[in-house]
Amino acid sequence: MISFKNAFDHVLRHTPDFGNETVALTHSTGRILDEDVRADRDFPPFHRSTKDGIALAFSAVERGENRFKLEGVLSAGMPQKTLSSDHNCLEIMTGAVLPKGADTIVMYEEIEIHDGWATLTKTPKKGQNIHRQGSDEQEGAILLKKGSLISAAVIGVLASVGKTEVSVKKLPEICVVSTGNELVEVNEKPLPHQIRKSNVLSLASALEKVGITPSLLHLADEKNSIETKLAEALLTHDILMLSGGVSKGKFDFIPEALEALGVEKIFHRVAQRPGKPFWFGIQKEKQKIVFSFPGNPVSTFANYHVYFLPWLNKCLTLEPQRQTVVLEAPLDPHPSLTLFVQVTVKWDQGQTLARPIKGNGSGDLVSLAQADGFVCVPVGDKEIAKGSVLDFFQAS
Repeated sequence: MISFKNAFDHVLRHTPDFGNETVALTHSTGRILDEDVRADRDFPPFHRSTKDGIALAFSAVERGENRFKLEGVLSAGMPQKTLSSDHNCLEIMTGAVLPKGADTIVMYEEIEIHDGWATLTKTPKKGQNIHRQGSDEQEGAILLKKGSLISAAVIGVLASVGKTEVSVKKLPEICVVSTGNELVEVNEKPLPHQIRKSNVLSLASALEKVGITPSLLHLADEKNSIETKLAEALLTHDILMLSGGVSKGKFDFIPEALEALGVEKIFHRVAQRPGKPFWFGIQKEKQKIVFSFPGNPVSTFANYHVYFLPWLNKCLTLEPQRQTVVLEAPLDPHPSLTLFVQVTVKWDQGQTLARPIKGNGSGDLVSLAQADGFVCVPVGDKEIAKGSVLDFFQAS
């Protein structure tokens, strides 16, 4: 049995690159850019008005003029016009192109308009209220770097440079595998000795949130069948994510089957609770990764968030983001196990507060549904006081 830190380090040392693919802009939210995106023209592409008002030539103001004849109206989307005389002005709306011959915008609040003439009520500054061409970014500048997460704001930038398709990091093909003769489908009525499948559906739902639609596979507790089906799954998927079959029971055939299929065990059993029987391995020549979690719901869910999500982010070249919380109540550590304690969190006076949930062991689904995530309680023999800061793994 190895420590949590060693197990975590081992997992993050095996992070393959799954390549890239091109997807439509409208289907790229949440993906990771695999290209630098450059400006295809200046930003903004022209001198634009930042106020509704009038456009004039400041040279007239310098001569002492404060009354200008209106010669038209400019709106956003109109081609550039020319001011015919510096004795005149043009009404201009926010976003419109600055007309040739004009160099200053005066907003409506600082003028009076009567009978086709605009009179200044306040002396302007030369060049005011103009968003200059190229002042944000110039043509050819890198607007988005490779490795950026595509958010709603990033979609706007991509659209502004005409990217209808985007090169993104490819997500792994994952097969989520349930094990055990006691499991039946959700729509079946279980016999007294059976339970409905839940872990694989929780994992599938969590994976959907990161853009992965997994395949689902169920394995009965039959040794030869397990090996055959796992072999097929390894051929067509990058990752196997199993729930159950890795403890020390007489029907826990998964480790033996994986070894027979050439999957090297990196570790089996971690000094943690929940999720102690966690098995992790790799089929090196084909870069296949196996996460084999214990079958209890809380164990599976905790291991997914503690190990798999940081692993996936590193595969996709995302920088790790450590989250911490402040305890609202004291916690007792374990003398030899790292604990992952379910908590609810709230934001209060500039900090995130976490309150432990009293669950009923690693099979307690109800407490799992109430939790916002897990705090990592390090090994120790002294109570962790209220107000202590602990690492936090947010639940999907």
